[in-house]
Amino acid sequence: MKYSQAIRQADEPTRRAFLGGLAKGMLGLSALPLIGRRAFAEDGLMPATARNVIYLYMSGGMSHVDTFDLKPGTDVQGPTEALRTNADGVRVSSHFAQLAKQMDKVCVINSMSTTQGAHSQGRYYAHTGYELRGTIQHPTLGAWLSEMAGGLNPTLPNHVEIGGAQYTASAGFLSPKHAPLPIGDPAAGLQNSARNKDVDASTFDRRLARMREMNAEFARKHGKESVQGYADMYDEALRLMNSRDLAAFDIAQEPEALRDAYGRTQLGQGALLARRLVEHGVRYVEVVAGGWDTHNDNFDELEGLVTNLDRALATLLADLDSRGLLEETLVVVSTEFGRTPTIVTDRMGRNHYPKAFSTLLAGGGIRGGRTWGKTDERAENVIENPVTVPDFNATIAYALGLPLERKIYSPSGRPFTVADKGRPITELFA
Repeated sequence: MKYSQAIRQADEPTRRAFLGGLAKGMLGLSALPLIGRRAFAEDGLMPATARNVIYLYMSGGMSHVDTFDLKPGTDVQGPTEALRTNADGVRVSSHFAQLAKQMDKVCVINSMSTTQGAHSQGRYYAHTGYELRGTIQHPTLGAWLSEMAGGLNPTLPNHVEIGGAQYTASAGFLSPKHAPLPIGDPAAGLQNSARNKDVDASTFDRRLARMREMNAEFARKHGKESVQGYADMYDEALRLMNSRDLAAFDIAQEPEALRDAYGRTQLGQGALLARRLVEHGVRYVEVVAGGWDTHNDNFDELEGLVTNLDRALATLLADLDSRGLLEETLVVVSTEFGRTPTIVTDRMGRNHYPKAFSTLLAGGGIRGGRTWGKTDERAENVIENPVTVPDFNATIAYALGLPLERKIYSPSGRPFTVADKGRPITELFA
């Protein structure tokens, strides 16, 4: 029997393991995205539509009623007005004046729900698809992508987080080399990327050699895989320090007019940096924007928050599209939960609301210009096409061609998959 015939007759996990192992063992990790696109798609298993992800995370709980799931004429709507867009039947908050012209590229999911109603648990669940437990830390999507598919540029990290204070993205139980490179201020570039002026080259090399000796000795004695993971991180950092690709982190090279268009906010400049990074081969970039926990003065607070998101997201979509990058870049806008449709009138705020909220997907093979799912007339309950957090994460993983059924084992020997029990919403793809 020919190898190709044998593999086709094998069960699905066996085929995926064979192809993944072939990529890692014979072609190197960098070839896995190619394997995912061609070989997996040929078997009808992994129709990868995206190479990269730019994930805009609205930390605090973005109000669905005041952004993408408007209910005009009801008592839950408040002063927020609905605005028509360039996509038939799709309306957004009137604060999204620029995004309204780009909604033909966007799919709005208005039927999200989560089991978590507190911030830390909600953020963790949104990023991992697993509930927060004290016994294990689960990887987030960027780490899964790095582990399963490798990178596109050997001198740049596979996974970057901008403005997240390292509380959202994590390698979890995977090797530390899959952890995100944290960037605090997107306008400041990559900090500490040059050798200290007080340390000459020979001293620097001598210290590195000694560190490697110590790591090797520790690994021989204790057999810790994480030691090699940290060693790999050091090697990657050294390659980056000496690479011309370091310029990818310098948004000062962008025209001032474009920087203004994105908005001179952390979200706006972070989105611009994210575009530069995926343009240079970074596969997964998350940009975190806080301030969405609007218990008080919801409408006044959202005026600025939504306007900042409007500028950043609309410009990002247009910028990616003009450079031919939108087709291969999945743009995600997400949050940990929604906010109560009922307005707390004494403080004009909205509280946490896990039962319903909205997310966005654009580019990366997504068919734009439409909404998916529906809530009732008061935006309180999902009544059509419900989407769980694991489903949403599975949809992102599906777009990237990641094997949803492949099990990765934690150090304790427990099996985990990229999106737990989530199933991708394949109807969202063109």
